[in-house]
Amino acid sequence: MRTQQTAAPALPRPGALRWLRYALGGGLPERFAPWVLADTTEPGWIRRHVARAVVQMLPLVALCLLVPMPWAYRVSAALGGLLIGLTFSLAFMVETTEHRVAKAGYPAGTAAALREERTERAQLERRAPYRVDGAGSFD
Repeated sequence: MRTQQTAAPALPRPGALRWLRYALGGGLPERFAPWVLADTTEPGWIRRHVARAVVQMLPLVALCLLVPMPWAYRVSAALGGLLIGLTFSLAFMVETTEHRVAKAGYPAGTAAALREERTERAQLERRAPYRVDGAGSFD
């Protein structure tokens, strides 16, 4: 007998202005807490973190490009600042996402624990000896 799986209800997503505020470090209303957790733990969370970091650095990049100097200096300052900013952002990526999750109302360590659980589950499913074409999935 096959059971019918129901799709998880769609999480409420913040609008563009709320997302911009969130990307710049602001908090979101409580109803977006599940979305914040999903944003920081689901596959692609690193890509989304980098996108938020770039959004945070865009004003400084624009400022570097507007300084009245030769273009070579402007572009090198903008790209150098962007690369250094991304380096620091990636170095503190886990801590930053944990802080976002904590601001959403979850206990500290929730995001890391969820990502670890998903990684372990994916490894277990890949190693399952009798799994053929999705049979024996743990879902």
